[in-house]
This record gives sequence, C-alpha cells and structure tokens, in this order.
Amino acid sequence: MYPNENQPTPPPEDYLNQIAPKIIKKTDILRNKLIIIGGISIVVVLIAIIIANIVSGMVNQTEQLAARLLSTEVILNNATSKTKSTQLRTSNGNLKLYLTNTIRDITPILKKEAVNINNLNKKIKVIESNTTVLSTLEDARLNATYDRVYAREMSYKLDTIITLMDQIQKRSSDKAMKTFLQDAIINLKPIQTQFADFNAANS
Repeated sequence: MYPNENQPTPPPEDYLNQIAPKIIKKTDILRNKLIIIGGISIVVVLIAIIIANIVSGMVNQTEQLAARLLSTEVILNNATSKTKSTQLRTSNGNLKLYLTNTIRDITPILKKEAVNINNLNKKIKVIESNTTVLSTLEDARLNATYDRVYAREMSYKLDTIITLMDQIQKRSSDKAMKTFLQDAIINLKPIQTQFADFNAANS
C-alpha cells in the first residue's frame, strides 16, 4: 500500500470562503436605496408634470371661453342694425342681455383663476377671432341673405360656447365656476334654439 492512499483529500483553497456567511456590502445597500429613491423621484416629477398640464389646460379653456364670449358679443353688436326679422331681433335682445350679464358675472370667477378678461392671451384671441364670421355676414348682407346666414352662424357659435362651458364645468374643481357654468348653459340653450329654429325654417 502507498503511504498516502488513505489520507483525506485536502479542501479546496476557497473552502473557507464558501462556508463563511455572505456579507452584503454597505455599498450595495446604498446603491439599492439610491435606485429606489431615484425611481420614486421620477414618478413624483411625472405626476407633477401631468397635474401641471391639466391645470394649464383648464386655464387655457377658461381663457378661451372668455375670448369666445367677447367675440360673440362683437358679432351680435355688429348685427343689431342689420337684421330685418322681428323674430331675430327678439333673439338678439335675449342674447345681448345674456352676454352682458354672463361677461359681468364670470369676470371675478375668471380672476380667481388668474384670467384677466380685459387682457387675454394673444394666441387665444387669434384662435377666437370673429374676422371670418364678420366677412361671411357682410357677403350675406350684400346678397340679401343676411338674416338666414346670421341665424346659422350665431346658432353654431352659441353651440360651441355651450360645449366649451360643459367641458370646463366637468373638469373644474371650483364650486363657484361649476355652478355658474351649469346655470349659464341652462339659460343659453333656449336662445341657441331660437337661432337654430329660425335657420331651419328659412333654409
């Protein structure tokens, strides 16, 4: 027999490393914490951006509504002396009263949302410009079709105001704004119907 035949096999060199409890390095813990904190920070920033966009959209819509009301008032005033139909003149009178009261009453509500009705964003004023409508109405006057075309244009304009009001009141968290717009829609719908009915009857 060989002298070394029954001797146990020596353990591998890294045996002690294998059986020793694994120690998690502090740097690994710190790195994991930083990753988690970084992820949370990104989520918070994204949420803030989304909220800011929603608020921004809300302000733009309220400013757009203000510009649309003012634009419609100009169209109405321009048409007052040009309409011939008694029915249209009555509808105009109702609309004039409505716009005067609405613009007056919404001004302080808009102010709370940092919207100055007398100093609106120029881009929004361009979007809500009534130049095309006034040109269309002037052509209609020259072609002796003013009343019918005016009723059609005003019916459409008021419909867009109602739609915009409805969108704003559904998104707004301001109780005064919601209540105001809900009442405004109720009061405006019958006037819009008057113009729509006149247009339908004379088309």
